[in-house]
Amino acid sequence: MKKKFTTRDLILCALFTALSAIGAFIRIPVPLVPFTLQITFTTLAGLLLGSKKGAISVAVYVLMGLIGIPVFTQGGGFSYVLKPSFGFLVAFIIGAFVTGLIVEKKQNPSFLRIIGASFAGMAFVYVLGAIYFYIICNFVINAPVSIGKTVMSCFVLVAPGNIALAILAALVAKRIIPILNRQNQSTVPQPKTV
Repeated sequence: MKKKFTTRDLILCALFTALSAIGAFIRIPVPLVPFTLQITFTTLAGLLLGSKKGAISVAVYVLMGLIGIPVFTQGGGFSYVLKPSFGFLVAFIIGAFVTGLIVEKKQNPSFLRIIGASFAGMAFVYVLGAIYFYIICNFVINAPVSIGKTVMSCFVLVAPGNIALAILAALVAKRIIPILNRQNQSTVPQPKTV
């Protein structure tokens, strides 16, 4: 039987859409690719909402920006797809999905599984974001960058902070997942007895 989206699911998805937008504006300036708290909120979306709902919450955020709502770090609009950092926004959707997919396989996942899921999602974000960054810089906007500079700006400069944020997200998720699971069980309709 297919699970339907409940009002609670919609509210949680909207919450993480809003947190992703807010996270874009809490940033530390780093050359080329801004370091923000977005990866924390997109990781938490996957950890707490699961693969589908987590990815949907992040996808709604990206779509909001593409239609012109200024939720991205440098505004919004469809032309944002030509920005080198746009690949990270798309990768956040996939990262949330991967993170959720790993965690939702267990009813009460261990901290090790949660942190592993966080790092797996982050790996997808880094790889896909860096590839997009390199392609846009070198072949679209004619601002050539080397592979070394791409790795430096898209991974080395931001990885230590993002690893710390992934650990923080995992600690938060470890405390919240059991609460969400209890709430899910209490809202499941019970079969009627005659």
